[in-house]
Amino acid sequence: MKAILLAGGKGTRLRPLTVHTPKPIVPIFNRPFLHYQIDQLRQVPEVDEVILSLNYQPRRIEEVFGEGEGLGLRVRYVVEPMPLGTGGAIRYAGDQLTESVIVFNGDVLTQVDVNAVLKLHRERKAKATIVLTPVENPRAYGLVETDPDGNIQRFLEKPGDNEITVNTINAGIYILEPDTFDRIPKDTAWSIERSYFPSLIERGETFVAYIDNGYWIDIGTPAKYLEVHRDIMDGRYSAPPFAGLAHGAPWVAPDVKVEDNVEIQGPCFIDEGVVLKAGARVLPYSVIGKQTHVEEGAVIDGAIIWPNGWIGREAVVGASILGRNCHVGRNTVVQSPTVLGDKTVLTDYSKL
Repeated sequence: MKAILLAGGKGTRLRPLTVHTPKPIVPIFNRPFLHYQIDQLRQVPEVDEVILSLNYQPRRIEEVFGEGEGLGLRVRYVVEPMPLGTGGAIRYAGDQLTESVIVFNGDVLTQVDVNAVLKLHRERKAKATIVLTPVENPRAYGLVETDPDGNIQRFLEKPGDNEITVNTINAGIYILEPDTFDRIPKDTAWSIERSYFPSLIERGETFVAYIDNGYWIDIGTPAKYLEVHRDIMDGRYSAPPFAGLAHGAPWVAPDVKVEDNVEIQGPCFIDEGVVLKAGARVLPYSVIGKQTHVEEGAVIDGAIIWPNGWIGREAVVGASILGRNCHVGRNTVVQSPTVLGDKTVLTDYSKL
């Protein structure tokens, strides 16, 4: 059985972080994001190959995952000749498939039981099964209505207050039958949400919902990117390196160099090769990437710092995101929410 991960987006909402790092390999702590989706797929014994549907900087992604060595699954790459949208990408990647295929949008993190979704799909002999998740603010999303038997009735895009009848949204996970892909035109930008799914309803085909009340997040904005790290540290989403760690405890790599009077408050994450100079303070929900150097008296207060950063003496970095190789000068203050791209240099005594 195959799975398709739609990982071709440019990650524009996360820029400038995604200028040099495609969204599928944006790090969550020290692991590329797609690793978390692949972990889920590994729980389905029938899945033997993951097809990554790519468009933006595909070589960067291939360098990370190779052919799937060490993942327990083969990885195959399909690079779109041009952006094809969600429906067009599925048709392009799955054109030769003949059995049920699992599809994940490349920017959602969830702990849905994929085996249970597949079981429902087969029991109902469905042409398509979509995972739905309830949300607190239905106004911000397109909603999906079902009947009492779980059949999809209609999609409501950004409904007005008087149109809200449900609070369930598309969670970005599907089981699809490839014999329906012929309705998606070849080599054409096509939306699975706006074109393919409505075609199932119009033709009266079996199109069912699996409603999952568990954890779900779209990591595609800086605010959500910060939030997912906090959720993992708080145990709302169980994942390495915090799965099994005592609640509120810091995760500190064994080779981190910690000088005198350094304060580390958990939960936080401090990766390999980090240097914390005398009097530095690492406050809760901070994430410090590999080989980052934190000078004397500097304060990291809920920031996410990608590898190879330099935080100057008595600098203060609030709940912001710093890309790779960023240099923050001495006595500089970076207030939240700030997002700095790779190799940004902030001179001494700057304030953002």
